[in-house]
Amino acid sequence: MLDIAQELHRWVEQGRDFAVATVVAVGGSAPRGPGAALAVDSEGTAIGSVSGGCVEGAVYELCQQALADGESVPVLERFGYSDEDAFAVGLTCGGVIDILVTPVRASAPDREVFASALSAAARGEAAAVARIVSGPGELLGRALLVRPSEARWGSPRPEAGGGSYEGGFGAHPELDRTVAAEAGAFLDAGRTGIQEIGEQGSRCGAPLTVLVESSVPPPRMIVFGAIDFASALVRMGKFLGYHVTVCDARPVFATAARFPEADEIVVDWPHKYLERTSVDARTVLCVLTHDAKFDVPLLRLALRLPVAYVGAMGSRRTHLDRNERLREVGVTELELARLHSPIGLDLGARTPEETALSIASEIVANRRGGSGVSLTGAHTPIHHDATSETAPAGRIGSVA
Repeated sequence: MLDIAQELHRWVEQGRDFAVATVVAVGGSAPRGPGAALAVDSEGTAIGSVSGGCVEGAVYELCQQALADGESVPVLERFGYSDEDAFAVGLTCGGVIDILVTPVRASAPDREVFASALSAAARGEAAAVARIVSGPGELLGRALLVRPSEARWGSPRPEAGGGSYEGGFGAHPELDRTVAAEAGAFLDAGRTGIQEIGEQGSRCGAPLTVLVESSVPPPRMIVFGAIDFASALVRMGKFLGYHVTVCDARPVFATAARFPEADEIVVDWPHKYLERTSVDARTVLCVLTHDAKFDVPLLRLALRLPVAYVGAMGSRRTHLDRNERLREVGVTELELARLHSPIGLDLGARTPEETALSIASEIVANRRGGSGVSLTGAHTPIHHDATSETAPAGRIGSVA
């Protein structure tokens, strides 16, 4: 539900009763992953999506029914493709999804936990909500809010001996601490998925299935080189949900007038800025300067950082010359293998917008584990889930 936090936060502030349907687990070619949500209020207003259209109507009715029943007990439903009944509600893509429908009333005991989580996510702060989706009936739907680790996002990490979390399950006290620690690990990795935990907080005893939804600040895209191609890439980066920074050593080019959609514009030598700014495993670095005096010191540093993607613009001749210069300053072959150069996928791009699309396509393929080849005639999966972004395995499957 954190993926629709802005709208749900407004509903909470307005005191509305609503039911939220959340994808818990997926299998096969399901269109959306765990954490995707659709919510319906008492007046029938709907926001969000759980399947891209396949089962929205049936889930909408489940949410209305949950509100009409007057109960606060969540309902877990499974939807999948049925060859036996062509008119059955299911996923035409052949996948399977488990959906948890949870009534969230103004008087619900977990309303305050949900309100805190939605408020944090709406403000762009890191937070995770852990909910029990299978196990004893009295625990179903109970929620716990976890704040992030100090090392990663700037606040205390939930530890096994007691930590920063709100709410609880009202069961064995060790269960809260264990779930908080597990959810903290999910949050540190920016993942959403499911986890199996014992009823008393250990790996033993009756199993509980816990859905952990993480909401983290947007990943960073840093574009080095304030050129026309950078302007198009900034727009594409914003479209993909990145926090975009443009960096260039030349103040005449690095201006807000030229890059109105950038979140930040930095006038500095690229390698000096990269030395002092924060990056993480989701950060993408796009080097568009194609000038050795900028590229070599920048890439020497960039290729040694734990970031998701490093790409550099230039012709094939520029690429070969740049690689030799990088070897001369000590960059290893293993480090060079991380460099996407010439940057982007082969789309035949010429204009800045086409080139930005080419670069963005390569970033998405790298993130999701895609091949970049045409789906027509291919026998590869349509949806990919890169290992680095996949949550620990659960009942059916889990994705980031």
